[in-house]
Amino acid sequence: MSEKRDFYQVLGVERTDDDATIKRAYRKLALENHPDRNPDDPEAAERFKEAAEAYSVLSDAEKRATYDRFGHAGLGSGGGPDVNDIFSNFGDIFADFFGFSSGGRQRDPDAPRRGNDLERRLQIPFETTVHGGEMRVDVRREVPCGTCEGSGAEPGTTPTKCNTCDGRGQVRHSQGLFTVQTTCPRCRGRGTMIASPCKACSGRGVELKTGEVLVKIPAGVETGNRLRLRGEGGPGAKGGPPGDLFILLEVEPSDVFQRDGADLHLPFPIHYAQAALGAELEIPSLEGTIKVEVPAGTQPGDTKRIRGEGLPRVGQRGARGDLFIHFLVEVPKKLGKRERELLEALAEEVGVARAERHGIFDKIRELFQPGD
Repeated sequence: MSEKRDFYQVLGVERTDDDATIKRAYRKLALENHPDRNPDDPEAAERFKEAAEAYSVLSDAEKRATYDRFGHAGLGSGGGPDVNDIFSNFGDIFADFFGFSSGGRQRDPDAPRRGNDLERRLQIPFETTVHGGEMRVDVRREVPCGTCEGSGAEPGTTPTKCNTCDGRGQVRHSQGLFTVQTTCPRCRGRGTMIASPCKACSGRGVELKTGEVLVKIPAGVETGNRLRLRGEGGPGAKGGPPGDLFILLEVEPSDVFQRDGADLHLPFPIHYAQAALGAELEIPSLEGTIKVEVPAGTQPGDTKRIRGEGLPRVGQRGARGDLFIHFLVEVPKKLGKRERELLEALAEEVGVARAERHGIFDKIRELFQPGD
């Protein structure tokens, strides 16, 4: 594979698919192309490695955003993950299928486990995208039970070792040439049994609590952007680290501007006299107002580009989009007496008489009439 394929193509997913869809697609490919299942297919390891590299990028919010914007070039020149390291990076995924964790070793039920990632939506005002800002979001997440301190057992009692799996949390089954290790059905992988479950948490060892999280919003964000708050997700187990919190942004539209990424568009009405003669006008901008020259002879729909007056470009320090002004030439439906006199004088001066206003239609009609 001399040239890298598009990571979305590798996993067979769309750019708009969510994390769960991407994870399912990767699991399927990992199962199909695992080297242990394809000993006679030397290409399987390459496909396996390619899928792992794609997943390592698309499962990380920051890397995915960089890849979506810049492709492979934005990820640097470093190589993909080593096949020998794939199990250590994605052991939890493979354990569900193959019954082992990092390096093929049996999963330790007492080993630290990372907490679950969480996702919340946050609606932000358009004005916040101009300079960035801070907002607070309520997050409901699991925390260790305060009554049993996370053990799941009623205070004064302790969990006991599961006799079905002998405390390993896993049981082995022989299926043809394979020996598959699965989660113990009795203790559900915990390796312990609780005779007297904690009444406060029903033996789960966790309880739900709502807390505020401060979200720092970079300038220039737009709807669909995701922010990653490390360590603000679900709590880890057995001393493991907490998961991350992903904030999915929804930016409210502006009352004045139409947005296209970092560029802004402003439909701006001008008087027909200003369009004909030219003018200097003040128009609204993100910072207040700016002066703009309207060239003489401006036509309806003409556009003027003001560089650097758009929104900040995320991840590009100091870079901003542009402001596009779309001139709308207004023609009054009613004229005052003096205005009518002046326009009639102008029409006579340039040879456009009111009596001849239908002359052009008469000429067109003559073209389609048969000759005498």
